[in-house]
Amino acid sequence: MTRISVKVDGTTYQDEVEPRLLLVHYLRDRLGLTGTPVGCDTSNCGACTVDLDGESVKSCSVLAVQTDGGEVTTIQGLARDGEWTGLQRAFHEQHALQCGYCTPGMIMAARDLLRENPHPTSDEVRHALEGNLCRCTGYQNIVRAVLAAAEAPDPAESSQPSDPSEPSGQEVTA
Repeated sequence: MTRISVKVDGTTYQDEVEPRLLLVHYLRDRLGLTGTPVGCDTSNCGACTVDLDGESVKSCSVLAVQTDGGEVTTIQGLARDGEWTGLQRAFHEQHALQCGYCTPGMIMAARDLLRENPHPTSDEVRHALEGNLCRCTGYQNIVRAVLAAAEAPDPAESSQPSDPSEPSGQEVTA
């Protein structure tokens, strides 16, 4: 067993984990964060995409021990005080989902794109989401949602979740 300390959605966890435990299973099975789905376990579908230290990663291809000292944001860590981010609202308003299984990964990958490129073209959105598969929608509404979010940015959305135990306005360190 290996001891890790990782901040997930604003809360720091200290755990003993098997060195071979995948991050997706740590999030779901140990922390109960089931908003990150297991899609394929082969890093082909992108459904399990999360943010690790400021970059989107497929959590089925990252070991939990690799997050030691790091910070993870899941789909469940995006909303603030029950309020969706602009990107989450855009996915809802643009009907960018059908079954919803790929939606957490799509939103997390799109979030990464919008941090790097706040005003992407539709081709840039399609390129950025190449590693995330959807078997239901045909992608049109997903692209529309990302473009809509880019046009109406949510000023409350930051790259890291706030820690509800910390007074607002203070920086939280891991």
